[in-house]
Amino acid sequence: MPNAVRSDFDFCNSPAREDWEEHGIPDFVYGQKELTREGIQWPRTGPGLPDTLPLSRFDSALCSAWRQRMELGLFRYRLGELQTRTLPGSMGFVAQLNVERGVQRRRPQNIRSVRQAFDPEEFNFNKIRPGEVLFRLRREPDAPGVLQQEGVVLLLSKNLCRAGLEAVLLSSHPGFRVGFNSLGGLASVNHLHLHGYYLPHRLPVEGAPSEPLDPGGRLHLLQAVPAPGFLFYTRGPGPDLAALISRVCRATDYLTAREIAHNLFVTRGAPPGQTSFSSALTGVRVILWPRRSSFGVKEQEAFNVALCELAGHLPVKTPQDFSSLTEAAALALIQDCLLPPAQAEEVRAALVALTAQEEQ
Repeated sequence: MPNAVRSDFDFCNSPAREDWEEHGIPDFVYGQKELTREGIQWPRTGPGLPDTLPLSRFDSALCSAWRQRMELGLFRYRLGELQTRTLPGSMGFVAQLNVERGVQRRRPQNIRSVRQAFDPEEFNFNKIRPGEVLFRLRREPDAPGVLQQEGVVLLLSKNLCRAGLEAVLLSSHPGFRVGFNSLGGLASVNHLHLHGYYLPHRLPVEGAPSEPLDPGGRLHLLQAVPAPGFLFYTRGPGPDLAALISRVCRATDYLTAREIAHNLFVTRGAPPGQTSFSSALTGVRVILWPRRSSFGVKEQEAFNVALCELAGHLPVKTPQDFSSLTEAAALALIQDCLLPPAQAEEVRAALVALTAQEEQ
């Protein structure tokens, strides 16, 4: 696995079934057994990490399809190994120089509201070429939670949330992550989608400590990280996963209804209360950050603050910023995007109350 961020791919509302069948886009069919993996952890190989890590069937299919599309010239630019460094300091920021992404990516749409209506005339994922679709994720027919989305929706849906979480569970690579940017949270396309990518580096949010916010331990506040966020945790498939998905979607529905932008990050991680990176990553951490709305792209900044950056991964745009960026400067950019303290406390109280309603 190259020591690089792969231009992120998306899980999204799929076109109509007949369109998939007409173009012969393959299905990746998986069952419950593939969602349960033991012993996933970062290798102990000193300060650096190897370029290759064990791959699951999902990883192999994904990476193979990705390389094929790269060779066919379907990407806006070729992405090779990226220059990477860990910024000195307690946070453990992972900075990467990605100049081409800064200048070659599709121009973001003009977003003005967290609840902005979908415009079918703008670019959306129903307009992509069939060759750009790697495959369609499908649960076995007799399994619950088959991804079947119709129409276009604005809120983070349970089906798509499940698809993202199960993709992380399907991967045996500890550095495979999935995330979501709301409108106003630097989503550049107004069409429901998740981002997925590999990064062969630990990030601060994997093992950071947390404070429980409810007696049942269902909601925590992540601490000692670039930005405090709400932490949800699941050990894997089953009722616990379904409950977590409902909990997360209730929280994002609340934020969207109140025009509060947000970012979501899904990663392998330690259970709440365990902070050691040496232990196996037995479950999945889902971190939700309510944040100030940000409309438009701030080209003058070293990086734009969205799901990766809040988790401690900084794709930097220019060589000058990459060489000069410090932990203090990165923290200042990130913290400038957080909610004012009074509003943050209001959101915290509301999410705790939503969690408490599960018992009623």
